[in-house]
Amino acid sequence: MGEDESAARGGHFGSAPRGSRGVHYLAKCVLRGSAILHAVQGHIRSPYSSDIVFGKETSLELASINEDGIVQSIFEQSLFGAIKDLAILPWNNRFQEHAHQAQGKDLLVVLSDSGKLSFLTFCSTMHRFFAVTHIELSKPGNVVHQLGRMLAVDPRGCFVAVSAYEDRFALFDVSMISDSNIGYEKISYPSENKTEGSSGQDTLGTSIRGTIWSMCFISDGTYQIEGYHSILAIVMHRKGSFINELLLFGYNRHAHAIQVISWYSETGPLAINISAIPHFPGFAILFRIGEMLLMDLRDPQNICCLHKINLNIPSLVEDRSFVEESCRALDDDEGMFNVAACALLELRDSGPDMFKVDDPMSIDSGGGKGSSSSKLVCSWTWRPGNSMDPKLIFCLDTGELYMVEIYSHTEGININLSECLYRGSPCKALLWVKCGLIAGLVEMGDGFVLKLEHAKLFYKSSIQNIAPILDVSIADYHDEKQDQMFACCGMNPEGSLRIIRSGISVERLLRTAPIYQGVTGTWTLRMKQSDPYHSFLVLSFVEETRILSVGLSFNDVTDAVGFQSDVCTLACGLFADGVLVQIHRSGIRLCLPTTSAHPGGVPLSLPICASWSPGSRTISVGAVGQNLVIIATSNPCFLSIIGVRSLSTYNFEVYEIQHVRLQYEVSCISIPLKNTNNKHIASEARLANKDHEVSHFDNFDINMAFVIGTHKPSVEVLSFANEEAFRVLATGTIAVNNALGSPISGCIPEDVRLVSVDHPYVLAGLRNGMLLRFEWPAIPEFLQSDPSRQSCFPRSCFSDYESSSSIVANLNSYNSVTEQAKNCIPIFLQLIAIRRIGITPAVLVPLKDSLDADIIVLSDRPWVLHAARHSLAYTSISFQPATHVTPVCSVDCPKGVLFVAENSLHLVEMVHCKRLNVQKFSIDGTPRKVLYHSESKTLLVLRTGLGGGSCSSDVCRVDPFSGTLLSKFQCEPGETAKCMQIVKVGKEQVLVVGTSQSVGRIIMPSGEAESTKGRLIVLSLDSAQNYSEGSPLIYCSNMDVSSQAGSPFGEIVGYSAEQLSSSSHCSSQGDPCSDGIHLDEIGAGQLRLVSQATSSGAVLAVCPYLDQYVLASAA
Repeated sequence: MGEDESAARGGHFGSAPRGSRGVHYLAKCVLRGSAILHAVQGHIRSPYSSDIVFGKETSLELASINEDGIVQSIFEQSLFGAIKDLAILPWNNRFQEHAHQAQGKDLLVVLSDSGKLSFLTFCSTMHRFFAVTHIELSKPGNVVHQLGRMLAVDPRGCFVAVSAYEDRFALFDVSMISDSNIGYEKISYPSENKTEGSSGQDTLGTSIRGTIWSMCFISDGTYQIEGYHSILAIVMHRKGSFINELLLFGYNRHAHAIQVISWYSETGPLAINISAIPHFPGFAILFRIGEMLLMDLRDPQNICCLHKINLNIPSLVEDRSFVEESCRALDDDEGMFNVAACALLELRDSGPDMFKVDDPMSIDSGGGKGSSSSKLVCSWTWRPGNSMDPKLIFCLDTGELYMVEIYSHTEGININLSECLYRGSPCKALLWVKCGLIAGLVEMGDGFVLKLEHAKLFYKSSIQNIAPILDVSIADYHDEKQDQMFACCGMNPEGSLRIIRSGISVERLLRTAPIYQGVTGTWTLRMKQSDPYHSFLVLSFVEETRILSVGLSFNDVTDAVGFQSDVCTLACGLFADGVLVQIHRSGIRLCLPTTSAHPGGVPLSLPICASWSPGSRTISVGAVGQNLVIIATSNPCFLSIIGVRSLSTYNFEVYEIQHVRLQYEVSCISIPLKNTNNKHIASEARLANKDHEVSHFDNFDINMAFVIGTHKPSVEVLSFANEEAFRVLATGTIAVNNALGSPISGCIPEDVRLVSVDHPYVLAGLRNGMLLRFEWPAIPEFLQSDPSRQSCFPRSCFSDYESSSSIVANLNSYNSVTEQAKNCIPIFLQLIAIRRIGITPAVLVPLKDSLDADIIVLSDRPWVLHAARHSLAYTSISFQPATHVTPVCSVDCPKGVLFVAENSLHLVEMVHCKRLNVQKFSIDGTPRKVLYHSESKTLLVLRTGLGGGSCSSDVCRVDPFSGTLLSKFQCEPGETAKCMQIVKVGKEQVLVVGTSQSVGRIIMPSGEAESTKGRLIVLSLDSAQNYSEGSPLIYCSNMDVSSQAGSPFGEIVGYSAEQLSSSSHCSSQGDPCSDGIHLDEIGAGQLRLVSQATSSGAVLAVCPYLDQYVLASAA
């Protein structure tokens, strides 16, 4: 948005005297408008680029659509004024030969309410649009008789037409374009040189006045009349007429005037729009309500209709044999100037609404579709290119998309209408781009990108549109300045809740073809610990493992590395310089890659490999560290340390050092990196353990520590040394309860990490999407000298930890350290912070190989967790939902991040600039108001326009993480909720709702309001489980968020059940899957009716007063 210079400098508002300190205001745009009202395509950046320009009311967005149908924004620029129309002025070698900088590039023509016609070109150096010239048309505003309503551009690039709302239009003869200016000649209709009395008369003496609905240029036909250099077709509602007419205007360059050539009208449906057929000179399509007409305009004085297509019967294509030609000579309309003006002021933008018989003040009813049985075309697009067989895709007001093919043969013109190709929301604009992709733009909902394949349209991606925003609510979670904005967006049937939050922008560097189906894990490996860049990218599939070389081009080097390729890899890593280890369910494989895979490999034709197998046991999880491999098995549950020894040159043995049996199955393992930061961990842990009689860290190497997550559930910090048994250094029990005190299900750790910045802490990502932070206690809460306090000691994951003999019985070796193990008492980790990051398992991936590195948290969508911040501070990444992620460091991309999303590999780089990310939850009806209830951490949403029952309005409680409908309170039949507010009464909070009750229309045709009543409803927000049976309360149980049947939140954009990671072990019966949020996790009660009062008028506003009263505005 533009800002006035004086305001930007802090200028005074009003008439404040000089020297006085006035009040200064600064307005900042938080979120740019997303409603796309216009869309055009052309060669904007270069003669060879295929670019799209979106018009967003007050800004222009330059974008492109890749081959997979993903819209990629290139640049967005604010304008002064609201855009009324956009068009592309194609490059013309004849008239634009002197424009050296713009050679071969198209110009963007913009019409706005500033009263100017602007010709813009894109500067690649400055990366923005610059004006070639501005043409003054009229004063700023929307006066119906001033030019500035709509645009039309001659296909040859010679003329530009601009119309007013009614009576007037003008042609601009674009004669020459230079690098600094554009030459033009303006020809007005009616002529500006005529006297006021003759205004509105053409050269033949016929007056043409009326509302202009649509216009387009007609390319030269076979019978083009000599003397006319350009022909403009206009659909006009002439004053005094009952139908719209098609008029042809011709520009006579010799006479320097615009003349009416002929006009065509036919009794029948109302004509709405007209479009010339590209590469078919002299032909056009006339769109009428319920039908399309193929018009032959090759002889402008003899207009005829060749074919008529009935849109109410899509499969029927009627011939013009029954259509009576209606070509008439020009005559004066009887009493044209003596009748009242009856032209429609609302043009094609609101065409469908003209035929509604609904309440004019009810914008929810009908879903934006007319009640008339006749269908009309609301948008269309022609196939790009120079094909001699034009194809047209159009959208009806019912949301149906069809295709029309036009053929020319010896017998004449043939036209074919397809079956319905796609059904969605009605589109305000359609745009057919390269590779058979069609962009559909919805006025009050998300648009979409479709792909035409095998005579069918298939959905590819969405185009975000959050307009209109009806209400917003801001929530600061946990007072951490991580504000989120909840917005009510769209209208029925496109209503939705949006979560808007700050995010980190990414620069997309590479995207592969969607050939990576079934990825279960990704890792990047170095060849040596000291290498600055990664060497290999490991991709694990359900029954396969592939290794690619790292770079901007990924090459398969699986055979040269030596990994077993026919198994699913559970974990892998760098064991030592030049030595890689692969862990799969059946065993462990050690590999020395060859020089074919990496210059630092062994100079042999085949890689050196060694293997180890756990026998009849199956490996469930594992981790690889420096000179350390740890695995865990299930049924029975064992934790094993694996070592490697060299027998001779290129001859290695993989063996088990020791193992211990566990009481609980291990869900994840993490081995911290060995670096100087580990000293912080040792010092912090010693400080926390200073009162122990026997310290865990005496004669102990902290580099041998690792972290595991168990099905207890718990997190355990363990240690291992070659001459010692396993030690439990610290343990943290995961016991998360909801507001009702009941435990939350799905709290098994999916991933754990040891982090150390100023002090160490443990991060745990759970399978239900929660993120936990554990820290070492500052003062231990136990003393070894007080045996009575032993009961507070945390139980370890080891079987019968209190009895050291049971540990010795399960150890494979090192029985001599029994006494030392007996005296080890683990530290009880304190749970510092709990956050829900999503609803799918939370995976933790460090951005760098250090303990203080920031961490990518991957759940429903990616986040960056800031390791140096207190508590849990994270920022959303501006990227689509992904299943896997790994950092990639290469020469060409030192700070790259590789995401796996939509079966493709996406190499991106996070940049410093911030942007806003928007998450969508679809919802029935129109969401009117939203409130955030901090106690239950849920959203309260007021909805109207509900269908499918007697209730058309309600108040519902929604989970902000999953979009699950938790409970709702329905209004009575004929009642509409108008407002709501959370009010504190004593120590409790209640929800006060104001409604209106009306049997008939709220507004009568005269504009006066009918008598209405209202109710003031008080709902309880507590967690009580009992409620009045007589209250109109409906409880909705939890539903799968990916299911669209039965749930009003049928779709969560960017999330699907198929994108769950295959490495998430949620398939066992004892391990509940985290595919949704249950009501017991939220602790939110039902919306229980407490009290109600009847009002003599509609309650339109409520607010608290003096902590014990409620003010209500009624009637």
